[in-house]
Amino acid sequence: MTNHATQSAPLLSFVLPVFNEVGNISLLHEELSQVTALRPDFEVEFIFINDGSDDDSLDALERLAQQDSRVTVIDFARNFGHQFAVTAGLDHARGDAVIIMDTDLQDPPAVCLDLISAWEAGADVVYAQRTSRKDTVFKRVTADAFYRALSRLSDVPIPRNTGDFRLMDRAVVDYVNTMREPHRFLRGMVAYVGFTQVAVPFEREARHAGATGYPLRKMVRFAADGLLGFSIAPLRLILATGYTFSGLAFLGIVYAILMKFLAPQVTVDGWTFIVISILLMGGVQLIMLGIIGAYVGRIYSTSQQRPLYVVRRLTAASSRAHRTERG
Repeated sequence: MTNHATQSAPLLSFVLPVFNEVGNISLLHEELSQVTALRPDFEVEFIFINDGSDDDSLDALERLAQQDSRVTVIDFARNFGHQFAVTAGLDHARGDAVIIMDTDLQDPPAVCLDLISAWEAGADVVYAQRTSRKDTVFKRVTADAFYRALSRLSDVPIPRNTGDFRLMDRAVVDYVNTMREPHRFLRGMVAYVGFTQVAVPFEREARHAGATGYPLRKMVRFAADGLLGFSIAPLRLILATGYTFSGLAFLGIVYAILMKFLAPQVTVDGWTFIVISILLMGGVQLIMLGIIGAYVGRIYSTSQQRPLYVVRRLTAASSRAHRTERG
């Protein structure tokens, strides 16, 4: 078990990705300040990552950084996506423990106290597990279906009804930071490293202001990253489908031969069956090639070794330095 008591006043880092959250930033900071004030035995840093927001989020964050020396603002050169924003926060976090949470106030700041307590009790990863969520019926149904499928197909155990809202020990963060794959599914990556992981149940709140940064298109792509990144089940499906259709083809051949010799009077020469068979097999082959292509595409993206993100400006809590970085 990791030794958490590394110093008299441990540092707690909050990683807070931001995309068009101008209506939530001030309230989130206020609630986090109130929550962390209940634990004066911790030093705290707030790392906000502006993921290419096109509203006034950056201005709000820079004002916050001027008012609170605990605030660091990482400004991306463009929108790279939620998982990359969290990655940048983890790269810059210095804490003995790191808490990842969204900035739309659906993750209640008060739950952080339970996460900290579980960490102090010896857990290395404490993930907040939803007991309910105030989302649309469509999102609840699709999310449940995704996590059920992922839990069955994934090569590593990924807890259901969890997001990125969690606390990680320094040792876990260091291992996760070594994984630089471009298709990122952080909750799967955290599950992969192991260590002692426990759940803290909570009720997810409704979004306080603004619109979700995860429309259907991004949700589908994120689900694909989770499935393709932590399971080879689609590749096994190709083999199973091949065996299935080969078996059906063999039965068809046997049937055609038997009918030719046992009942030649009922056999009719025609093209309908042939055309349907060709179209069916062609469609199946294209689907299978698409699955293989998805894996090949991931290999290609990884081989390019491009930076995961580009930082236009970093307003550090300690030095207030401004520089350009690459992740």
